[in-house]
Amino acid sequence: MKQDVYQDITNRIIAQLENGVRPWLQPWSVEHAAGRITRPLRVNGIPYQGINVLMLWQAALASGYGAPIWMTFKQAVDLGGHVRKGEKGNLVVYANCIHRTEADAATGEETETEIPFMKGYTVFNVDQIDGLPEHFYAKPAPRSATIERIARAEAFFAATGAEIHHGGNRACYIISQDRIDLPPIEAFRDAESYYATRAHETIHWTRHVSRLNREFGRKRWGDEGYAMEELVAELGSAFLSADLELTPEVREEHAAYIGNWLQVLKRDKRAIFTAASYAQRAVDFLHGLQPQQPQAEAA
Repeated sequence: MKQDVYQDITNRIIAQLENGVRPWLQPWSVEHAAGRITRPLRVNGIPYQGINVLMLWQAALASGYGAPIWMTFKQAVDLGGHVRKGEKGNLVVYANCIHRTEADAATGEETETEIPFMKGYTVFNVDQIDGLPEHFYAKPAPRSATIERIARAEAFFAATGAEIHHGGNRACYIISQDRIDLPPIEAFRDAESYYATRAHETIHWTRHVSRLNREFGRKRWGDEGYAMEELVAELGSAFLSADLELTPEVREEHAAYIGNWLQVLKRDKRAIFTAASYAQRAVDFLHGLQPQQPQAEAA
């Protein structure tokens, strides 16, 4: 029987949500020279994107892996390592299109169609592999104490140009005014929780018609379109927090959304893939607003 990748992954995420666990908020305790908190990395150091981030975070949480790097069995062998006997790999997916040219039987006119497909392959965490070069197992240097404001996050959000109003006790994006409202940083448990909340609302900010024009048919608070947008913001905030090396506390007020997300995921096995794709697009958009690093001059 052919594996239904969409259904398999959706079922895993539904199971965790039903247990009150949001897999995109884990694992926050990873310590490795490649990054204290990071997206899962390919063997060449390039981060995974979209749904693969959730799948590998989920696998790392379940198995307690401390390294963010993943590779195929062959890649491990090519590097002189070997996957330990009895270790099981984890699924990642690859999406692409097949281009097919077909001729009309009556006219002979040729048309080209795109047929999307998704296939899966297996990767292993470096914690499952022995014999790799030492840098794959390296631990990080000690980190200095976090100050009240985090410079890298301040610079990132300032570069987006999003209008921010601080004050009051609510965090929200007001699309009619194209403005983000946030409590002052002092109202949060710690600086990282403030920036994670700011990330969540900034992902919402990208949905404006002048930016990504993201719309899921929202008609009222709490409907399926609303739940989908909140899921995109949750995932996007998690991806962005990983990129900025933030360790936010779970926002308890978002627990109320879990039931709505479950309804969406149970109705559509592709919903989590769609949400992850939109979240990735939003994060990429925000990265695109950052100042370009100057090119080093050739010697």
